[in-house]
Amino acid sequence: MRNVKILCVGKLKERYLSDACAEYIKRLHAFCKPEIIELPESRMPDNPSEAEIAACLKREGEEILAKIPPGAMVVPMCIEGKQLSSEELARELLSASVQGISCVCFIIGGSWGLSEAVKSAGKLRLSMSKMTFPHQLARVMLLEQIYRAFSINAGSKYHK
Repeated sequence: MRNVKILCVGKLKERYLSDACAEYIKRLHAFCKPEIIELPESRMPDNPSEAEIAACLKREGEEILAKIPPGAMVVPMCIEGKQLSSEELARELLSASVQGISCVCFIIGGSWGLSEAVKSAGKLRLSMSKMTFPHQLARVMLLEQIYRAFSINAGSKYHK
């Protein structure tokens, strides 16, 4: 596997988060071709109805699905996903590479999550934790774990 894409709904607003992402992107270049694709977050009223949320998820989901490269291993990040250790994620990425998968595409939804269509497209639904984190921090955490997984597979001393 040489390509790692992260499809994200929404833009980072804080410079310190952008700087952290840039650092991990720089480090990942030693192992793969990383790419972050930001998709616009749908505007929602302050107290959206269930129908408005569903319409938002559908719109965002269609945009996400259109950006997934053909043949990619799709990994939606969702609360009901599987929780993996860093070593287990490293094995998943190594397995994808051995199977000849040239791109792994991680997906981070907007503040309302991901549509069922996007989740269903995934080979592996992944959850970071049972804890709640700020939506914008998810990108940094995911990049760090991807970097850690590649470091584990390379036998580097980064992972202790």
